[in-house]
Amino acid sequence: MKRALLIGLYACGGLLLLAPFWFGDRYANLAIRMMIAALFASAFNLLWRQARLLSFGHGVYFGAGMFAVVHLMRAIEAGLNVPLILAPLVGALVSLVVGLVFGFVATLRSGAYFSMITLAIAELVYSLGPRWQGLFGGEAGISSMRMPSMGLNFATLNQVYLIVLLWCMVGFGILWFFAKTPLGQIAFALGDNEQRLRFLGYRTHAVKVVLFALSAALSGLAGGLLGITAENVDYTVFGPASSAAPVIQTFIGGADMLLGPALGATLLTGFGNIFSDVTRLWLLYQGIAFVLVVLFLPGGIAGSFATGKRVSWGNAAVNAFAVLLSSCSLIFICESAAVLLSDAYMSRRAGQGGAWVDYRLFNLDLAPLSPLVWGLPLLVGLIGVALSWKLSESGRTA
Repeated sequence: MKRALLIGLYACGGLLLLAPFWFGDRYANLAIRMMIAALFASAFNLLWRQARLLSFGHGVYFGAGMFAVVHLMRAIEAGLNVPLILAPLVGALVSLVVGLVFGFVATLRSGAYFSMITLAIAELVYSLGPRWQGLFGGEAGISSMRMPSMGLNFATLNQVYLIVLLWCMVGFGILWFFAKTPLGQIAFALGDNEQRLRFLGYRTHAVKVVLFALSAALSGLAGGLLGITAENVDYTVFGPASSAAPVIQTFIGGADMLLGPALGATLLTGFGNIFSDVTRLWLLYQGIAFVLVVLFLPGGIAGSFATGKRVSWGNAAVNAFAVLLSSCSLIFICESAAVLLSDAYMSRRAGQGGAWVDYRLFNLDLAPLSPLVWGLPLLVGLIGVALSWKLSESGRTA
């Protein structure tokens, strides 16, 4: 299993290097956002994986890095001689300082109290965004342009891609190396039993502050990379969605593995890019996937493949088929409900005197009062659930 994971990692690395030469700007942009999301989720998970500190406000440090880099790009436009490739480092440094200040306060408490403090800090910064015009640009935000440097004009996303890939490799290298250091090992012990560490004479609050600041700095590095890519930013980057994204991505991918959050971030970023053009309910499906993974795969997707247990490919195929049946049933029912509750359908009903009229879904004309329309998807979904339940029961008794 480990050899297969290593081969997969090497294959992914080669694909990342060659991606900008194979794909157009749209897919280069998708790859950039996947890498940034992966780094941000991994930076967030530095707190949870090692110290069991769950932050609900990491969007603050991601946004701080993004604003810092866009401000720097505006200064470069005005004549400041700084290579663009070093701009993400400024975002990391600014977020490091912000993380030291806020982290010192938040880490005075642990558990749920820590999480609530980080959430309160995020709400505070988010409320300041539209009011602090000079720093955050108000409702419109601030924007800039990538200026040529080091012989490159950075007019295409392929050149930006190389900057993002370089700094993401640096960020993941820091995360890997930190886990091997004595301080990283103390952070693991902190997550296991903070009280015992105190009895041994360690300054646990100082360890948590350093860990929080490093996590904030890497989050700011990811935000800075997005600032270079998007060339604009507004205060909504501090909003709840920015802080919730790494939490969802981390626990779907696997919070107890180094690359688990990166896997979750990559999958969900790709999922959002593909399905946001197809359906407006993609966030609902993402939320359902999060709930199901937490309930049935508490170790996340990556964790389920790293248990060391032998895999029965027959059972895996049947389980995949069961998941496919349940997913198709759920998607059909949700999409049908969305159509029937939409303003357009309500207007059609009003034009027919309130009578139920056929609706079109997946190139099919369907009668909303037909038992077959709702009964068949429900039956398919129940078959999928029954198959999954049967496999899980046989796995427990085996």
